[in-house]
Amino acid sequence: MIHGFYYETPIGRVGIAEENGALTNVFFGNTVRPDVFDMEESPLLKRAAAQISQYLAGRRRDFDLPLSPQGTLFQLAVWTALQTIPYGQTRSYAQIAAQIDKPAASRAVGRANALNPLSLLVPCHRVIGAAGDLVGYAGGLALKRRLLALEREGGPIAAQGVTEAG
Repeated sequence: MIHGFYYETPIGRVGIAEENGALTNVFFGNTVRPDVFDMEESPLLKRAAAQISQYLAGRRRDFDLPLSPQGTLFQLAVWTALQTIPYGQTRSYAQIAAQIDKPAASRAVGRANALNPLSLLVPCHRVIGAAGDLVGYAGGLALKRRLLALEREGGPIAAQGVTEAG
């Protein structure tokens, strides 16, 4: 059974879900959320919420949480590659495609990126277009800009321009 709970953050209401002791989803805006879950807070969900709050406050660069995203082998390869992008850096879809030995699969990488069920924890916001332009983010491009600025400049993310979720 998947358990989930909503938390208020500077980027708006964020849902976090877990199953069998590992996180399955972080959702807000148009990000991927579980089809069905029991609204029940757990110690793991509280820990995840605390780490996300620390990240948004500029006090955390890495997450120390058990993750269990569900997807195809290709999607899992992309999501694993996303986790290797260092804090404050970006990669292009083509670079991720090359990293997973699928150099012609930039568009498929983009689709897998869009279906990332663990936004923030698996940093899909760090993926940009080949020309350095900001393209696609399920939480919206304004939030993507804010997250990248947070990582470049440090300091807390302001609670302005809050996304709608839930």
